[in-house]
Amino acid sequence: MSKSVIITCAPTGGIHTPTMSEHLPITPSEIATASIEAAEAGASIIHLHARNPENGKPDPNPDLFMEFLPRIKQATDAVMNISTGGGLGMTREERLRAAVRTSPEMASMNMGSINFGIFPMLDKYSEWKHDWEPEFLGMTRDFIFRNTFADIEYAIKELGQGHGTRFEFECYDLGHLYNLAWMMDQGWIEGPIFVQMVFGILGGVGADLDNLMHMHTIANKLFGTDYEWSVLAAGRHQMPFTTQSALLGGNVRVGLEDSLYIGPGKKATSSAEQVTKIRSIIENLGLSVATPAEARERLGLKGADQVKF
Repeated sequence: MSKSVIITCAPTGGIHTPTMSEHLPITPSEIATASIEAAEAGASIIHLHARNPENGKPDPNPDLFMEFLPRIKQATDAVMNISTGGGLGMTREERLRAAVRTSPEMASMNMGSINFGIFPMLDKYSEWKHDWEPEFLGMTRDFIFRNTFADIEYAIKELGQGHGTRFEFECYDLGHLYNLAWMMDQGWIEGPIFVQMVFGILGGVGADLDNLMHMHTIANKLFGTDYEWSVLAAGRHQMPFTTQSALLGGNVRVGLEDSLYIGPGKKATSSAEQVTKIRSIIENLGLSVATPAEARERLGLKGADQVKF
C-alpha cells in the first residue's frame, strides 16, 4: 500500500516581500493564524520564519518566534519546523538563534552554499511599501547563501545532537544529495532522514521534470528506499511538481514562502488555500494525507512535549 502523503506548509518564508502580496503573513498574530489554518486544512508540518512586525523584513529574533509558536502548538497538533535558513544575508549564528532557543522537533537545513538570486523580481514592481525591499532583492545579484561543510556540521551537532531536533534537509541541487550522503557516512546524521528537493530557485536546479526524476533516482541510489522525501517548487511550478512528487510516492510542500499564487495570474489568499488544493489533488489520486502523528512516527521525531515553547 502507498504511504500517506505528508504535507508541509511554509506560510511566510524569508524571500517574498510585503509589496508582492497583501496576503503574506507579517506579524506574529498573522503567522500564527496562517499556520493554524494550514494545519486545519491538512498540513502536518509547519515550516516557520519570523518577520519584523513593523516592516515585514525577515527577522531572526527568537522573541518573535515565541509570540506565535505557543499559540500554534496550543491550537494544533502540527509539527513545527523552524528555519535555519532565516533571511538572506543573516549570519550563521543569527540563523540558528530561534531553533537553539526553542529546541523544535524539526529544523530546516540547507545542504550547501549556492548563488541565491531573487533580484529578477525587481523588474516586476515600480513602487515599494518599504525601502528595504528593493535593496534586499538587489543585493542577491552578488550574493552567496553560505552553508559550508563546517557550518552544516556545527548546526547539525548543535541542534541534532544537542537538542534531539531532526531536519528537513533542503537540497537545491544534485550535489546537495551527495553532501548529505557523505555526512551520513561520517556519522553526523542518523536515519530516518527527510529530504526536501527544491526546484526553481535561480542558482539551484531548474524546475524541469527531468531534474526531479533524476534527483529522485540518485536519492534512491544514495539512501535506499527507506527514507522520506518531499518536493517544493517556486512560483508557477508549485502544484505541478508537488503533484508529481505524490505520484512518485513522495511528500509535498506548499505555502506562500514558495509561491504567492493559487493558479495562473491569481494570488492565493492564504497558505491554507494552497494546502486545500494539494490535498484535493492527493485525495483525487486515491492517496491519503498523513496526520501529524503519522509524520512524527515516520520521521522519528522526539514529540511536541520535548520542545521549549
